[in-house]
Formats: sequence, C-alpha cells, structure tokens
Amino acid sequence: MSELNNPLEIYKLLPKSNCKQCGLATCMAFAAEVIKGQKRLEECPHLESNVVEEYGGKIIKKATPEEQLTQLLVPLKKEIAIMNFSASLNRLGARLEGDKLVIKSLGKDFTVDIEGNLVSNCHINVWVTVPLLNYILYSAGDDCSGNWVPFRELSKDTVWDAFFIQRFEKPLKQLTDAYPELIEDIICIFSGKPIKNSFSSDISLVLHPLPKLPMLICYTKPEGDIESKLNVFFDSSAKENLNIDSIYRISVGLLMMFQKISSRHIKP
Repeated sequence: MSELNNPLEIYKLLPKSNCKQCGLATCMAFAAEVIKGQKRLEECPHLESNVVEEYGGKIIKKATPEEQLTQLLVPLKKEIAIMNFSASLNRLGARLEGDKLVIKSLGKDFTVDIEGNLVSNCHINVWVTVPLLNYILYSAGDDCSGNWVPFRELSKDTVWDAFFIQRFEKPLKQLTDAYPELIEDIICIFSGKPIKNSFSSDISLVLHPLPKLPMLICYTKPEGDIESKLNVFFDSSAKENLNIDSIYRISVGLLMMFQKISSRHIKP
C-alpha cells in the first residue's frame, strides 16, 4: 500500500471498535477526518506505534471543495488576463470603469481587474468567484427566454441534480423555515424582486446571481401537518450563459451568503 488517499484505506488500519476515545463517534468518522487532515493517525489510542510509523507518511490529504475551487482560479485568471473587456460588455451585461469590468451580482457591484481579481462590498467566497469568472469568459450572452425550468432540466445529469438538491434547495428550505424573515432580507439586501406567485407557491422571488442568469425561488409556507415546500427554477437560457457545475456552485455560494445574514437572528 504505497499511498492512503481515501477513508476506507485508513479505516482498514483501525481497530473498528468505535471506542470514541479519539473524540469521534466511530472509527469511520475518525478515518474521514484523518484524510481531511483534521486528525492525525496517532490520535487513535489503539494503534501500535509501528503502524503509525509505517503509514503516517503515506496519507494523502484530500483537498476540500474550497481548495479544489481555489486551484481552478489559476487557469481562469490567466484567461482573464488576455481578454478584451470592452468587446464583451453587451454579451455580459456589464460596464467598464477605467480598465476594470464591473458586473452586478445580486444587485451588488463586483469589480474585476485584468488579473482576474475581484473586489466588492459584498461578501466574496470562492463558490461565487469561480462561477463569476467562468461567466465572464464563456457566457454566450443569450437573452432570457422567460421560460422557467428546474435545475434538472438544465443539467441532464443526475449527479449534479442530486448535489443541487442536497447542497442548495434543501438547506435553503430549512433556512427559510427557521428564519421566515429571510425572504424580506433577500429582497432588501440582495435586490430580490417579488413577482406574481408562480408554480402554486405562496411567495415567488426572482434574483439575479449574474446579469443574464436569473433564478426564481418559490416557497410555500407550512400549514397544519403539511410541511413547507421550496423549489428553485432558472431561465432555460441559463445553460448557454453558464456551465452546469458553475450554476450549482454559485447557488451554493448564495446559500452561504444567506446563512451569513441569517446567523445573526436564528437562535441555536
């Protein structure tokens, strides 16, 4: 065994007793933390020292999703450096300020310089940065069709659809249930626009994560024994203006922003 690069390989070395002396509930949980670099192999009190010596240096830390995205920034910034901003304004729905490109995301100005660096008064995270640079480089600039479709009709890929549901739609529903004022915050802080209720929802709200990438959030409040419902739709032109993985990622980035503003109000 030359390298250990997944939790199962770590797990095979462990006693599998789930003793909890490492501070985690199970040996599998410990193995997952070791591969993330959050725990060290020697923190298992039941591993012999010769096992730690033999395998400790063979563990390949798994990059987090954030670390993987940060690595993607390098080639994207290189492409931005050779791009003609002024020739792309109409395509992107952007404007120039000096030699910098200014794009609105959720009603906030994001300024991009010729090296691909972003500046904004809004909180910036890598889940938003990578999709925004992808949009600048590759958006076809198609106008919105007015036809709202669920994410699964854009992706045609069950893996991305499952990620979208688990990492965005479900957490956003839970957040909205816990903090009903979130809808008003989205309207006030992120330039959300209420529209006539769509898809039989109580609340319908349009956001613009990017100028030519509108998002429709439909929320139905809980009533009696019937739980709430939240669904997200995109204009059918979205897949021409941003690749599917970036649509997923910018959605997760938006959720992080929403969680940040709501954390001040939701009691633990």
